[in-house]
Amino acid sequence: MVRISVMYPSRAGARFDYDYYENRHIPLALSLLGEAVRSVTVERGLDPGPPWPAPTYLVVANFVRDSLDAYEQAIGAHGRALQADLANFSDSLPVIQVGEVRTEMQTIRG
Repeated sequence: MVRISVMYPSRAGARFDYDYYENRHIPLALSLLGEAVRSVTVERGLDPGPPWPAPTYLVVANFVRDSLDAYEQAIGAHGRALQADLANFSDSLPVIQVGEVRTEMQTIRG
């Protein structure tokens, strides 16, 4: 399983429209990428204050796929449209990481 993480760095004065991202950009990405994505999660960085550090990223979106090939084909065809939408929600350029999911565990609750 492959996870493509799109991470938007936190910095002083960074602009990020969370509502637009969750309600417009992510649905746009899913409609364009289609079956190339098995699932997506969106995490919003929190700043609960001391003793916790400020968030490194404003948002981390994780796109999961069985293999990288289908995702690469879909992003090759639609990446420019998704990139063009960036100006609608943020001025923070994303950092992208491709990773292999090696272990996934769930806790057992009684």
